[in-house]
Amino acid sequence: MSGILDSVNQRTQLVGQNRLELLTFRLNRRQRYGINVFKVKEVLQCPKLTSMPNLHPFVKGIAYIRGQTISVIDMSLATGGRPVEDISNCFIIISEFNRSVQGFLVSAVERIVNINWEAILPPPKGAGRNNYLTAVTEIDNELVEILDVEKILDQISPVDTRLSSELLNEISLITPTVKTVLVADDSMVARKQVQRAIESIGCDCICVKDGKEAFRTLQTMAAKGSIYQQLALVISDIEMPEMDGYTLTAAIRNDSALKDMHVILHTSLSGVFNQAMVERVGANAFIPKFNPDELGRAVKDAMTTATAACVSSK
Repeated sequence: MSGILDSVNQRTQLVGQNRLELLTFRLNRRQRYGINVFKVKEVLQCPKLTSMPNLHPFVKGIAYIRGQTISVIDMSLATGGRPVEDISNCFIIISEFNRSVQGFLVSAVERIVNINWEAILPPPKGAGRNNYLTAVTEIDNELVEILDVEKILDQISPVDTRLSSELLNEISLITPTVKTVLVADDSMVARKQVQRAIESIGCDCICVKDGKEAFRTLQTMAAKGSIYQQLALVISDIEMPEMDGYTLTAAIRNDSALKDMHVILHTSLSGVFNQAMVERVGANAFIPKFNPDELGRAVKDAMTTATAACVSSK
């Protein structure tokens, strides 16, 4: 599928409009799924895969593509379905998540759909805690599921959330006035990763599932008094149902009671587009997931800034 990725200028026009583009695909079952095009590097017919000893059961094999060795994950098996037996008619979606490149083995790739984040909803409550969904939407009168890829990747290669002793020593030398952090992420796994890292440096976390809930929480807190005396910073994912992280950041900057809040966009998205997007919406920093020291250092800097803001707001 050629032409998956367009120009930076065209992509950044979506920023602040609460829109995204989904590449839809199918697994062994007839169920339809979607992945953010920003995470897609390439789509190709599945090449011959090499089996290696001690691979995780979800990893179908290793592909050598354009000079790079890539693990290919059987997405059907990883989400509780039947393993793919015949790869000859399958496709690989080459994707970049959390600073690594991997291939997702799927049975069919369909098309790209431009959609508003407001049309993307959290999974139904009856889905349970063990599902692999972060969101659902409807396209052409058909349910489309958006998978929690971070959960799948964490099962294959768990993330270390521990901060280095050197950074912990640095943080112990500061005495921030405000130690509460708002974390917005639609992935339960990602929220827990951030929460463990943040709590290890002595901060408290308020965790929410999407940008809309985060903005409501901020407004409620601001109605009680200066937000800067209650909250040190916001750490937000970008891809979230109903309101994405870019739109959340823009909403914060447009609210007189919140406009100086420190916002870190912390996301599995990576690539050449991000810096332009961060500057466009006014986020203070962009950090790809997941490096606990990078996140901890950014939080340390933000807490120092928040302490100064808290003092000046009194």
